Amino acid sequence: MITIRYPACRLALLALLFTPIACIAAANWTGDLTPISPQDWNADRAAHLLERAGFGGTPQEIARFAAMTPQAAVKTLVYHKNIPNDLPAFDDSGAHDPGLEPFPASRPAATDLAKETGESMGIKVKPTGNRRLQPVANKFFYWLRASRLETNRVAYWWAGRMLATNRPLEEKMALFWHGHFATSEEKVRDYRKMLKQNELFRAQGTGNFRTLLISVAQDPAMLAFLDAGVNVKGAPNENFAREIMEMFSMGVGNYSETDIREAARAFTGWNFVDLDFVVAPEKHDATTKTFFGKQGSFDGIDVIDVILSQPVASEYVAGKMYRFFVRQDLTPELRLALGKKLKQSNYEIAPLLETLFLSKDFYSPESMATHIKSPVELVISSYKKMGLTKVPGVPDFNDVTDALGQKLLYPPTVAGWANGRSWITPGLLLARGNFVYDTLYPDINFLPPDRYPLTDFKIGAVNEKLALGQDVTSATKPEAKEVTSMSMQADRDEEFNTRLASFRGWQMALQKVKPIPRDTAQIDLSSMVLGAGCKTAREAADYLLGRFISVPLDASTHERIAKFLENELGTSDLATAASFLEEPLRTTLHVILSLPEYQLG
Repeated sequence: MITIRYPACRLALLALLFTPIACIAAANWTGDLTPISPQDWNADRAAHLLERAGFGGTPQEIARFAAMTPQAAVKTLVYHKNIPNDLPAFDDSGAHDPGLEPFPASRPAATDLAKETGESMGIKVKPTGNRRLQPVANKFFYWLRASRLETNRVAYWWAGRMLATNRPLEEKMALFWHGHFATSEEKVRDYRKMLKQNELFRAQGTGNFRTLLISVAQDPAMLAFLDAGVNVKGAPNENFAREIMEMFSMGVGNYSETDIREAARAFTGWNFVDLDFVVAPEKHDATTKTFFGKQGSFDGIDVIDVILSQPVASEYVAGKMYRFFVRQDLTPELRLALGKKLKQSNYEIAPLLETLFLSKDFYSPESMATHIKSPVELVISSYKKMGLTKVPGVPDFNDVTDALGQKLLYPPTVAGWANGRSWITPGLLLARGNFVYDTLYPDINFLPPDRYPLTDFKIGAVNEKLALGQDVTSATKPEAKEVTSMSMQADRDEEFNTRLASFRGWQMALQKVKPIPRDTAQIDLSSMVLGAGCKTAREAADYLLGRFISVPLDASTHERIAKFLENELGTSDLATAASFLEEPLRTTLHVILSLPEYQLG
């Protein structure tokens, strides 16, 4: 570890002053929840706060927070509701229509309903003619495709908020709760429900945990995801009852199978109609339950209150927040102290966050620059530090984060994402560097995945057959099987063609759902370094390292990067290289952002 030589251009930006962490953080701060003093506050720690309580900061933002007291800086982030935040609402494409509700559970369910009643999803069966149920099958696949496309637009909209918000903790908490109360469009199959849940996390993310837990339990996305529709009196489904204890409030091993069964009975009858929570009294089991030793004719809210009265609940929730915002290593003593803090505040979340962000422990050597950035954190913080104000359309945000292991609104399981070291493998580290390259040097062969969904549902194969003039009815025949004149006749008499329905569903969805804007990243590194007063290649390299890297580099790596930029420029003088400065700076930034150290925040 070395002390970096700082050029005049860096001194002009207080936020970029960088002193090795070991020199400024006392080792005995580890586990200490007492507040940091104003005398110990500096730009490094302000940058750390913005990184963890948001998505990083620009030099100007870091300087602004460094000029505050630590108490004022933390309060600005935690108690953010009065900060103006004029961001656009989601621009809905209008892809949904009321006739889709209730949406069938499967394609067979959709076509069987049409056979039985003459109508499904607002589509009547054709009186006569070929493939009488084809419009019904088309409509079923249309909604699957349209909701998928619109969900990807919701993710883009959310990413844009993360980047542009004046309330970074609001969005960071929404991301935390999305991983905690993990629901996926893959099963929910309704972007409107996913959007409503996302807005719930934003509205209540720093409020009261009991209120939030009840709201999530009654949220249509969660109800759909954990099968509330089949949790009825006489045949309770245990999915939600198990997950509310195991994943959302207590953790494994803190309840019995009896508690799960009794809680499931309490939640019977809870369901949704379209976007509204409903309780069906005739499906609710109102008889006496025994839950954690207490007896009563409990409903879902009663169960939640009994759960939150258990000491382990506050410890579990507080501990999970600690691991997300501070570090993975959490001692039993610290977990107990944080749980007591949350319980004493009657499960108010903001006071706990304020305690965490002000604590000496938060700024200890074990906490600072030890967090492996999640894919979403990596991408958004990179854009912010590059000076972007909107998420570019090239490369595709959803494809990038998906390739890195974290696609918004598609968590892999109800447990959310694994976090920590799971984000980093040799392959994923290479993919992270490729994301940077594709941002700095956009792919000229880029095809928008929301307009050319060639890898989903084998649409490419069907499209190819249509392009070759083949009869798409043959698509329903098993591959490599001979198609006889008799089977072709039977094919023409079939009620619907599934492959054609999948293809038509995509066509209809593409016509209805608005495209994602495909602007490239408007990055100007030349203006960035020259505007900071840098005059030499070494000063420019130092500036970029200070702006983007949270971890002090060893002397040899730092020297190689400075030499690399100088070699790319062919000179050490930026004025001499002014007419061709941008590309060497971009190449150097790609090198910097591909370093293992850049993955830490």
